[in-house]
Amino acid sequence: MSTGKLRKIPLTIIDSRESVAKDAHAEHHEHDADEGPRSIGRPPPCFVHVGETGIDEGQIAQEMQHHRDADPQRSRDAAARALVVRELLRLEVLRIGLDAAADAVDGETEEEAAIRLLIEREMPVPAPSREACERYFEANVERLHQPDRLRVRHILLAAAPEDIEARLAARTQGEALIRELREHPERFTEFAQRHSMCPSKDEGGELGWIERGDTVPEFERQLFMLSPGLGKLTLETRYGHHVVLIDEVARGAALSFDEAEPKIAAYLETQARQNAIHQYLSLLADRYGVRGLDPGEARAT
Repeated sequence: MSTGKLRKIPLTIIDSRESVAKDAHAEHHEHDADEGPRSIGRPPPCFVHVGETGIDEGQIAQEMQHHRDADPQRSRDAAARALVVRELLRLEVLRIGLDAAADAVDGETEEEAAIRLLIEREMPVPAPSREACERYFEANVERLHQPDRLRVRHILLAAAPEDIEARLAARTQGEALIRELREHPERFTEFAQRHSMCPSKDEGGELGWIERGDTVPEFERQLFMLSPGLGKLTLETRYGHHVVLIDEVARGAALSFDEAEPKIAAYLETQARQNAIHQYLSLLADRYGVRGLDPGEARAT
């Protein structure tokens, strides 16, 4: 079983906000009492620990680049969880001596190779049987179909994720355009050419046919919930706010069992792997101890 790079492993340990806050509060008062105000050059504070190993806020900030989110707190939390998982697996690699047995492949570091070997050895997942796939197919036949497609136009009102004022202005402008387009829908092309910051403005905002996976996840999550016509509100993404017009919806045709079986098998295998990882991480968190995050809430996403 191939797991790829470590930070792509779909694992989550939910943090204990109260614990982190208490640790931060205690550290703040300890510094005040012993050393006075913080000075430039002090090491970053450290609220998260795995066993005796601390994971400081500098490490978390560096890891955040791999967990981008419009909400910086969610990005920070995801980065902290990823580093906790990495450290739990690293400690277990050292405990059972796998670090000398792993051969790196595809540009892996030695640590990543050892962790991959650990997961392959400790969490083997058998392929689901045809009977299991048939049972899933019969229970979910109405949900199994070719991908839906949407023919979409949009106006992108760009704003950086961290620029709160610009994002508010983009939303306000988008809402004003939506009000105007309700009265004059024929002006969509004109407005796209005048206001959109997407290259599609040259085609009047045309994005063409979109399937799931074609664009960023946060755009698709909102887009595929809409009915045909002009969206009543802007859609917010990492790029800003979008005024969206759905010109046509094409529902995917139903799949036969033979067509659906590979997707079902992959889904069932993923679910089994996530359950195995959840149980294994809970075991490791109990073995080594985690502070700053709640190891009892370890789960696969």
